[in-house]
Amino acid sequence: QVQLVESGGGLVQAGGSLRLSCAASGRTFSRKTMAWFRQAPGKEREFVAAIIWTGRSTRYADSVKGRYTISRDNAKNTVNLQMDTLKPEDTAVYYCAAGDRELAYSIGSSESEYAYWGQGTQVTVSS
Repeated sequence: QVQLVESGGGLVQAGGSLRLSCAASGRTFSRKTMAWFRQAPGKEREFVAAIIWTGRSTRYADSVKGRYTISRDNAKNTVNLQMDTLKPEDTAVYYCAAGDRELAYSIGSSESEYAYWGQGTQVTVSS
């Protein structure tokens, strides 16, 4: 079992930066792929970024590639999302998620591959 708590959301102007953090409880964190998803008002939840359990491989949605950076610290049971050059279209509730498998080397972008979810943190980017 993994419990996830996001923090770091807020209001920022376009072009600014925010850093989201996800604190995880449970002994399996270090063996799981971790991801961030987001859901904008009136839209379906979408994949943003993910990082393999070793931290050596990442995957990003095209819409955030080059602007967002995902990282993890297995010693601290945390995963972070550094968001730079933010745009109004990045406004959404951001969710941290933990994969349903352990020690996987593939990085999925489908919600069905993630078994544990946080409550979400709001990110609002003003124009």
